[in-house]
Amino acid sequence: MDLARSFVIREGDLRILNPFDAGKLATLGRAVKLRPGTSILDLCSGKGELLCTWARDHGIHGTGVDISTAFTAAARERATALGVADRVRFVHGEAATFVPDGPVDVAACVGATWIGGGVPGTIGILERSLRPGGMLLIGEPYWRLDPPDETTVRACHAESRDEFHDLPGLVRLFGDQGWDLVEMVLADQDSWDRYAAAHWLNLRRWLDANPGDDLAAELRQELTDDPLRHVRYQREYLGWGVFALLKR
Repeated sequence: MDLARSFVIREGDLRILNPFDAGKLATLGRAVKLRPGTSILDLCSGKGELLCTWARDHGIHGTGVDISTAFTAAARERATALGVADRVRFVHGEAATFVPDGPVDVAACVGATWIGGGVPGTIGILERSLRPGGMLLIGEPYWRLDPPDETTVRACHAESRDEFHDLPGLVRLFGDQGWDLVEMVLADQDSWDRYAAAHWLNLRRWLDANPGDDLAAELRQELTDDPLRHVRYQREYLGWGVFALLKR
């Protein structure tokens, strides 16, 4: 059970594996008014930057779960480096089926709602680990502009236009599921650029060092195609944000 090797290559030494930068992640922690002792479950926790920096800055404790052995190892190293390994732990496993020993104050899935087949299913997965009155954090793409054609939809890594909502539609969906939207922090085009462009450099450095690898042809094509796809489609049409929800 692991992620494909291409994911690890693409992310390289990035610590935040979504279109947030460190400033936006810090803004989110302040916005939801984290307090010392807050317990957090982070499903698909990646390299653990959310839990590790919030443990350092806000005194939270929690558990991260991710299917990638490489990302889980990096998260544990980050916790040690920041001196918070006694407050956060990282589990290699299937996020969709993980349930902590007790209910948590905050349950998060930041950018991986595929674990529940979309937002409604992911809310259900998170809610089963949440204490009454606790908060959900959902990271999700949305359409900044209505995609004009199938080419645009596919270039934004969607199977269909209906896979993502526009921002009003996403907010309406939260309400339809019985949750109040109480905070949000949105990526912008600059933070999208920082995330996307970092992949290109990671890919190029890896290709230069591994020209004969079995993945070289596939990742060479990705590096050829992705910059134009990003500037033509993704940065214009696709938004991304983290949304804080409380049960009605």
